[in-house]
Amino acid sequence: MAKAVALLSGGLDSTLAVKVIMDQGIEVHALNFISAFCTCNSGRKHKTAPAGGGCRSEALRVATEFGVPIKVMAKGPDYIELVRNPKYGRGKGINPCMDCRIYMFKEARRYMEEIGASFIITGEVLGQRPMSQRRDCFGTIENQSGTEGLILRPLSAKHLEPTIPEKTGLVDRERLLSMVGRTRKPQMELAGDLNIQDYPCPSGGCLLTDKIFSMKVKDLLDHKRSITAKDLNVLKAGRHFRFEGVKIVVGRDEADNKKLSGLAQPGDTLVEPVGFPGPVVLVCGSMENGIHEFVGGLVLRYANKKTGKGGHLKATRDGISTEFEAEKSADEKTIEESRVC
Repeated sequence: MAKAVALLSGGLDSTLAVKVIMDQGIEVHALNFISAFCTCNSGRKHKTAPAGGGCRSEALRVATEFGVPIKVMAKGPDYIELVRNPKYGRGKGINPCMDCRIYMFKEARRYMEEIGASFIITGEVLGQRPMSQRRDCFGTIENQSGTEGLILRPLSAKHLEPTIPEKTGLVDRERLLSMVGRTRKPQMELAGDLNIQDYPCPSGGCLLTDKIFSMKVKDLLDHKRSITAKDLNVLKAGRHFRFEGVKIVVGRDEADNKKLSGLAQPGDTLVEPVGFPGPVVLVCGSMENGIHEFVGGLVLRYANKKTGKGGHLKATRDGISTEFEAEKSADEKTIEESRVC
């Protein structure tokens, strides 16, 4: 039986690509990439998730329902450097789509060789995404990843040159599709025909395409050379400021406050209101050089205090807590000058 590696995000397109190839009797092995920038997860629990676990992986859900093995691969520090310095540029956010595809296909080629598969499949649709899903982009990506002729795009195959698995008869080209463009209507119709109903992430997703989130990423990359998992997790919480070169994150709500409290690392300072409701603030460093006053002013600015008076705060760093008084809210000019997003 012929064997293929499928890039599976769990979105509708990659799900359909897997199903179309499976229906030709091909043994499919899924490869799923995860990173701090992925959004293709839902808030619903996956039936195989451990009790008390968080949101489910849509790729794992699809692989489980289709009965295909899946390998989950985390994009590591080399991927962060790719985001920092992409060879082929960025989209409207900080998204290095071309470089990202090359990165994933290189890994898919290695995995293909490791398990003895003959080709790679992906849910890409010609013309769907302007930065990486054009005909010329496909050629560049395959050339740079060493996968010429090995990437089969089942949803758009009839608009593209036949691939090696088609030419050698492993795959029947007549049973492939001719989708093109940005509309998802053909995919939704095909999903109905194939009885695929549960696709909460119809088009996949990447936070690097979000302009607001991109501001946070750019600020991080501009100010820190070695990026940690904590740095990436902090990007997903709160209002971000940079004052005197120090990153300051202010919780927006109770969920943010809880998350920021759990993200404090050695060397960080966690500031909490005492005796009144308000935001938790994570200071990624010390409270020197006027940061003490600015952070206190931020807490008052975003707290639910009605009197306009000061407030009592607790600052904890490396297990040692001190308390201090914040006298007044930070002025709007300083806030805006320090705001990342």
